[in-house]
Amino acid sequence: MTEERDESVAEPIAQIDVDRALEAIFMVADEPQSLVSLATALARPVPVVRQGIERLVEDYDGVAPNSVRRGFELREVAGGWRIYVRGEWDGLVADFVLTQNPSRLSQAALETLSVIAYKQPISRGAVASIRAVNVDSVVRTLLSRGLITEVSTQAETGAILYGTTDMLLTQLGINSLEELPKISPLLDDGSDGFDEIGMAR
Repeated sequence: MTEERDESVAEPIAQIDVDRALEAIFMVADEPQSLVSLATALARPVPVVRQGIERLVEDYDGVAPNSVRRGFELREVAGGWRIYVRGEWDGLVADFVLTQNPSRLSQAALETLSVIAYKQPISRGAVASIRAVNVDSVVRTLLSRGLITEVSTQAETGAILYGTTDMLLTQLGINSLEELPKISPLLDDGSDGFDEIGMAR
């Protein structure tokens, strides 16, 4: 008596369509996925996964034969790959998100985050000095949201020094802090915009 094959059993990972499997993972991933982690999930060699990603990029960009440029793109960010809204639709999507989900960082939190991003590693006291206000509660908010972290301790004073996290890079859609816009070209005096007295002269 032969045993009937159960058609409901999933195909072995080694035989799956790599491109479609990658798409499925990217649809549920909330942070960039490295080539190694994707290769591990699919049980396929890294070069095979890299080729799959290259095909998806071309497909979404409308470069591949019979493909159409999509409203989203597959972008390499913070050491991994993730699907992002295409640049030309940022305004529309931001509008939609803000309407549907009004919960966002306050102006004070954005200003504090900017100081930390540009001056890190930096202590809470130094941030407060630059902004000329108490930043204790704002720093706690940024820590709780995973946008900043404690990176070291100041040898002389023992003050905790803060820096930004990979989550911030992910949220901004950039690979490194080097891609942050330069502030000095926007200022008449050519200063770096973060002197010891205020954020910008």
